[in-house]
Amino acid sequence: MNLPPGSWSEAAPQEVLRLLTEAGHDALFVGGTVRNALIGAPVTDFDVATSALPETVQSLAENAGLKAIPTGLAHGTVTVVAEGQPIEITTFRRDVATDGRHAEVSFSTNVAEDARRRDFTMNALYARADGEVVDPLGGLPDLQARRVRFIGAPEDRIREDYLRILRFFRFTAWYGVPDQGLDAEGLAACAALSAGLLKLSAERITAELLKLLAAPDPALAVAAMAQSGILARCLPGARHDALAPLIHFETELSLLPEPLRRLASLGGSTGDLRLSNAQNRSLAQMKTHLEEMTAPRALGYHIGAERARDVLLLRAALLTTPLEPGALAAAADGAQTVFPIRAKDLPAHLQGPEIGAALKTLEAAWLASGMALSKADLLARL
Repeated sequence: MNLPPGSWSEAAPQEVLRLLTEAGHDALFVGGTVRNALIGAPVTDFDVATSALPETVQSLAENAGLKAIPTGLAHGTVTVVAEGQPIEITTFRRDVATDGRHAEVSFSTNVAEDARRRDFTMNALYARADGEVVDPLGGLPDLQARRVRFIGAPEDRIREDYLRILRFFRFTAWYGVPDQGLDAEGLAACAALSAGLLKLSAERITAELLKLLAAPDPALAVAAMAQSGILARCLPGARHDALAPLIHFETELSLLPEPLRRLASLGGSTGDLRLSNAQNRSLAQMKTHLEEMTAPRALGYHIGAERARDVLLLRAALLTTPLEPGALAAAADGAQTVFPIRAKDLPAHLQGPEIGAALKTLEAAWLASGMALSKADLLARL
């Protein structure tokens, strides 16, 4: 079997492969590069596995006038930049020892050994520069069936790296078929070994969770995480019930997936996640206005049209009610509405803190009126 013609437009990756093979080394595209090409998904990252040692890769690249970055020599990885395209090249490896987070590896010249240390069968596919697919472990049928299945015994793969628990759900969300559910053996192993997630850094868990929530429809995968107790380990107190309705509303409005909005729908404690300050502020803002049930127009005024839309979608999803007719338009209108009073409009006798207090009082009255009171109406209240 060969990769479909035109799997990607860049010529540089094939040229880098040829650079290695013409020097007498085995070199193949691997992992997501091959997987995505075979299923017609965009190929944006290029990973290469080779029998050449990393020092050899670096020397060959530099002699060819290419930039070579020793991104992980101890683990056999060199990033070669060709025509502006970074290509990650890693020597065939086999695991010598693992601790659930890191692996001690030795280099190999055997592609099957390299394949056996990977996570899922659909990621253990290789392809030569001419497009010929190499399938050492028989993973092609799983990819064609969109079946996310661990290589060998799931428990062994998970104990090598506990992040594979979350990767199992993420890959199912991105590449699985919702109607066929999750691989039962893999799901059982993830549930049984979920305590291993405690070994992982908050950064790794956060990144994996956000990638999962960025999938077109992760509702089934997240529901399986909840039912197996894994969601609670990542987000104590979280519930998955509102995620499917939220995705339904997103689809109706042709909205792109927004991981943070979806994370907000799960609730629970995000204190153990490593989110940016901006992400934490956005989550707190959504939570505040969900609890206060702020009217749509005032919501738009306070937090802008896009974030108000998110809150309105979350509100409908959490209450399992249809989106209120006209709510989004009212929020957009509120975002464009300006409070009619400025400090310069206030009586001259008001000074210092009195000005701020007066503005706050008048704004509250204006909002309570549905933003209907005019400048004159408000000033008359003073």
